[in-house]
This record gives sequence, C-alpha cells and structure tokens, in this order.
Amino acid sequence: MLPSVRVTNLIVFLGCTALILIALYLEHVMGMEPCPLCMTQRIAVIAVGVVALLAFLHNPAKRGVRVYAVLGLLLAVGGAYFSSRQLWLQSLPPDQVPACGPALEYMMQVFPFMDVLKAMLHGDGNCAEVDRLFGVSLALWTLLAFIGMAAVNLFQAVRVSRQA
Repeated sequence: MLPSVRVTNLIVFLGCTALILIALYLEHVMGMEPCPLCMTQRIAVIAVGVVALLAFLHNPAKRGVRVYAVLGLLLAVGGAYFSSRQLWLQSLPPDQVPACGPALEYMMQVFPFMDVLKAMLHGDGNCAEVDRLFGVSLALWTLLAFIGMAAVNLFQAVRVSRQA
C-alpha cells in the first residue's frame, strides 16, 4: 500500500534534509570543499525540501497537491540540470576544463552579485574535480537523487489526478 500524499511529502522533505546533512558532513568533517555548482545543487535540494514541507503542513486538496507537485518537479529538474552540468565538466579532458575561479566565499565578498551568480550557474574548473562517495561521483549521486525527487513529484501530480 502506498503512503498518502501527505506522508509522501514528509518523506521527500526528510530525504532532502538527509541529503543536506550528508553534504554538510562531507564538507565540515571530511574536508570536501563545495564548488559553485555544488552550492547551486544544495540550493535546489533545499528548495525541493521546502516545497515538500509546505505541502505536508498545508495538506491541500487536489489542485494544491498538483501545484506543489509541479513546483517540486520543476525544482528537481533544475537541480538535475546542474548535476548534469557538473558531470559534463568532470568528463572533459584536462586541457578543456575551464580555469578555476576563487573560492565562493571570497567571490561573494568581492565580486558583483551577477558575477557570483554566473559562476554558480555555469561552474568553473573547481567543479571538474571529482569527489567520490562509495566509488561514485558526488555529482552522479546528486543527479540520481534529483531524478528520484522528480519521479516522486510527478507521481504525486498524476495520482491525485486519477483519484475520484
């Protein structure tokens, strides 16, 4: 038996919370520095999680369920794009990798916001570095998580449309 729409939203929220906690553990305990695309992916995970939490708390009727599900789907697809871009950067031959930029913290203090935003959306040479967890690129793990989030949100939208 499938969990209710409300419980499914709670599960998505808890999954996103777990992903962010893992990212923080990898950064602060394991010493892995996030690149600009990693930070963009974190923002997308948080956004999907917030939408799922709002849907859980609101517990809307059919139309609201569809609105939350479509919003979550769009955010997950956006996150998947950034994960895919990072995987693409990681697949480039060393001579084609873009130059590395300064650390994101430094950029936010020194550069105009639009320059920082461009770096976060396009990535740089730092994003081509491959960090692995259980032998798999973190960008691939994140892409798989976004695909899962998108699938759950799509399922939420479809199943509420089929209910009588």
